[in-house]
Amino acid sequence: MNFLNYGIMYHKNGDARKVITTVICLLLFFGLGLTSCSDDGTLTPDDEQNDEISEVQRSSEMDAATSVLGDIIINAYESQELSEEGRFAAQESALPECVTITVVAQQGFREITLDFGNDGCLVDDHLLTGQIVLSYTRDSQAQQILITYDLIDFFFDAKNVIGSRTILKELSNENGNPQFTHTMDITVIWPSGAQASREGMRVREWIEGFGSGVWSDNIFEVTGNWTTTFVNGNTHSYEVITPLRREVVCFYFVSGSVDVQRTNFGGTFDYGNGECDNQATFTTNNGNVFDITLSWQ
Repeated sequence: MNFLNYGIMYHKNGDARKVITTVICLLLFFGLGLTSCSDDGTLTPDDEQNDEISEVQRSSEMDAATSVLGDIIINAYESQELSEEGRFAAQESALPECVTITVVAQQGFREITLDFGNDGCLVDDHLLTGQIVLSYTRDSQAQQILITYDLIDFFFDAKNVIGSRTILKELSNENGNPQFTHTMDITVIWPSGAQASREGMRVREWIEGFGSGVWSDNIFEVTGNWTTTFVNGNTHSYEVITPLRREVVCFYFVSGSVDVQRTNFGGTFDYGNGECDNQATFTTNNGNVFDITLSWQ
């Protein structure tokens, strides 16, 4: 899950409703599923800001897709490695039974095909169709393993996701923890014909739970930066300032901050001090601070 995969409810004590409404509209680039704002702060589908909000929504949908892709690939790799080590029974897979998994093993080379079928399979409440094919050379002595993945006729909630990229696993980083560096370079095409690309890097340090074989006890810290570019040239840029702490059992990041910049607006989104709650803050570039209540969609 990711910091863009949330809808937003909002408030700022002591400000006039008009000011709140303006800021809400600007903050929508953090949210999902919202289309526009009216003067009274409610959402309407035909406001003049529809084009901007559509871009925001599409950017967040791309973020959801890259997050789920990373989860799936890491889980498939770890499950296979535990199986090779004879510890498969202990693995708590995050993949549902509707995913058909095929493994080709040849002299240390591993190719894993995850087939979600033509009718689709629900993973983390998202409907996936098509295939993800990942491959790597297995070497128990290697400190780094490069996992390559290809998306074949792959659709994420009816959006065609195109890409062939890599995830570099380090068995032990400078902190002694496993780490996954995901190089992102994907294109997403919506059913409407809209299109956007995403480039960047996301690093997940596995700080707790690795080696236990239980997916639900895992905790990651996420860093990185990425940019979404639309066909009209508009861009949305994100950079993690303080590592985002993701506890798999929590819907939300529990701490960390992200710098967000668009053409005419930007600021810092902060997840707080470690509590598993839906509270966050957004500080604009000019220093205004707004309390944010996140709601999972």
